[in-house]
Amino acid sequence: MSYFSIVLSQIIGFVIYLLIGMVAVRMHVLDSRSLGVFSQFITKVSMPLLLFTNTLNGATRQQFISALPILAISLLMYFLLYLLCRFLARLFGLKGNENHVYRACSMFGNIGFMGIPIIAALFPEQGMLYIALFTVIDQLLLWTLGVNLTAPVDQENTMSVISRLMKMINPATIAIILSILGLFIGLHLPEPINAALTKAGLLTPPMALIYLGGLFCYIDIPQYIRKKEIYGAVAVKMCLFPLVFYEICRFLQVPHDITLTMSILPALPSMAVIVMLAQNQHSDSNYAAGMLLVTTLCSIITIPLVCLGLG
Repeated sequence: MSYFSIVLSQIIGFVIYLLIGMVAVRMHVLDSRSLGVFSQFITKVSMPLLLFTNTLNGATRQQFISALPILAISLLMYFLLYLLCRFLARLFGLKGNENHVYRACSMFGNIGFMGIPIIAALFPEQGMLYIALFTVIDQLLLWTLGVNLTAPVDQENTMSVISRLMKMINPATIAIILSILGLFIGLHLPEPINAALTKAGLLTPPMALIYLGGLFCYIDIPQYIRKKEIYGAVAVKMCLFPLVFYEICRFLQVPHDITLTMSILPALPSMAVIVMLAQNQHSDSNYAAGMLLVTTLCSIITIPLVCLGLG
């Protein structure tokens, strides 16, 4: 099966889960409070379990060492994305909090909710190892640069460096560290425990997308579907940049599986955590939620097309 077919089948599943979330809210099965509980469970329980079990079960020590170039490629990708998103914000004349939130939403993709199932489907054996290594850089930048960009422009540096470093110690990063340690010591969980933890982790993709579908019911859709700068991010960052970065990786002779993984990740829509960060820091969280909505809906079409372009 081609990469396009694999990703297309994943996207169809994503759409169904989004619709289930919307229907659940309309039927008053879910509300804003229960969606908050969903978010907490996903980020603190099921996603860490998914990262831990899939990384531990899906790679060896030698495979981990051979995949270490992902760290350098991730840094290069984010450096280029930082420059690109800053340029786009200036091009569209964005100012103040809107400028910063736009850049954060454009830079950071929805790895946990959408990236993990796509990469795991494309590369069942080592996909989660690639995600685990990428997440090291992703989390480092999220809790430093991401926190700065989601704070009000007059309060960018209110969170201390120590506080930001402490934020990096979360269930997801702990799961990654434990799984990598497990790889190096040759840890093998007893089958009943491994099976139970794996099944709990597999709850993450459907629950995360049901959560997003429900969240979209609380967003003023007409206000944001008319914002041209969001479509600029979709066209340039989510469509053009992955194709260009693919060629950069090929020029640098990066292994094909890693090249494809690192080219698909920037094609993902905005990260849901950016909305939570902006809300917690009293920045423009409504704009972040609107951008999350539009980029997610657009990604239903753009991600398969990008994969088709990548071959």
